[in-house]
Amino acid sequence: MSADTSLMPIPGPVDPVPVPRAAAPRADGKVELIGRSREAIRGALEEAGLEPKQAKLRAKQIWHWIYNRGVSDFAKMTDIAKAQQPWLIERFAITRPEVVEAQVSTDGTRKWLLRTHDGHDFEMVFIPDADRGTLCVSSQVGCTLNCRFCHTGTMKLVRNLEPGEIVGQVMLARDALGEWPSSPEGRMLTNIVMMGMGEPLYNFDNVRDALKIVMDGDGLGLSKRRITLSTSGVVPMMDRAGEEIGVNLAVSLHAVTKEIRDEIVPLNKKYGIEELLAACAAYPGANNARRITFEYVMLKDKNDSDADARELVRLIKQYKLPAKVNLIPFNPWPGAPYECSTDERIRAFSNIVFEAGISAPVRTPRGRDIDAACGQLKTAAEKRKRADLDREAAAA
Repeated sequence: MSADTSLMPIPGPVDPVPVPRAAAPRADGKVELIGRSREAIRGALEEAGLEPKQAKLRAKQIWHWIYNRGVSDFAKMTDIAKAQQPWLIERFAITRPEVVEAQVSTDGTRKWLLRTHDGHDFEMVFIPDADRGTLCVSSQVGCTLNCRFCHTGTMKLVRNLEPGEIVGQVMLARDALGEWPSSPEGRMLTNIVMMGMGEPLYNFDNVRDALKIVMDGDGLGLSKRRITLSTSGVVPMMDRAGEEIGVNLAVSLHAVTKEIRDEIVPLNKKYGIEELLAACAAYPGANNARRITFEYVMLKDKNDSDADARELVRLIKQYKLPAKVNLIPFNPWPGAPYECSTDERIRAFSNIVFEAGISAPVRTPRGRDIDAACGQLKTAAEKRKRADLDREAAAA
């Protein structure tokens, strides 16, 4: 197995923090500009030989073309001298992740199977609604967390996505929706959730740097109030996320007792429910206007009793959390160890939480027919690999 596809070592099931491994360098040797700050673009231009004053001007122009216009061809940057364009083309790249496959659900949900420049597959999903459009962005190729209800969690972690690969997902969605030049008015893509493949807080620096570009008023221009970062509960990084990124927080809670959460979210063995909820209570910027969202997948006879609902209410009130609870009907996948709670059970659970004064909407499953629903992001990549193997076997 070559170095660029080898898996990162994983220390163990309780605290599966991988050793970070960078992507392989681009095959063409060019410097990728997407995902770099203005200063980093200026530094790259200087390093390539531009004198400082010109590098500063060119960086400002290139930044505008990339993030306001969606342009990835230096030859189309009309305010950069024609004589200089070949010099830039030779040294620098402005690329999106490769689109391997794009699918559209009967409900309008779109899913893309994407590939990094070093050949690793990951997915992103766009969910349109009447008043908003939400892009579900991945932070890693694979995942280490092994949450038992989640199909993505059955993958091995290959590597962290780089800032350009995270920002590139937003840019690809803008390409597909025809939303260049960048403007907040009349956009279909209004919200971003870091809820795709991976645990964002295990790729903290890259996620932070990417979201800074997404939130930059002269960049992709999305308000931090329209961005949500979802974590399974990496407690030591939550405070930093609030201070350094400052977006809305969603927490994959999924259970209210140690025994059950240890089973379905193994990270609970390291950072328990009490420690997690204390970190939520301390999350910078959390208030009634910016509530913390608790994600709660409904698993039949596992976490869906009236007693579970009452304990959830008790915990939220004990920690005085400005919170809402998203109840998520379990999205089945082949070999899954659980079943979805009945509609009646989900309604009863929601009513108990709601009557205690806590919002508890039931999330309508979206994109199930293309395996784009919550917890299903793995299937397209895995199916494709299996199909390729079957074809090779048939041809042999």
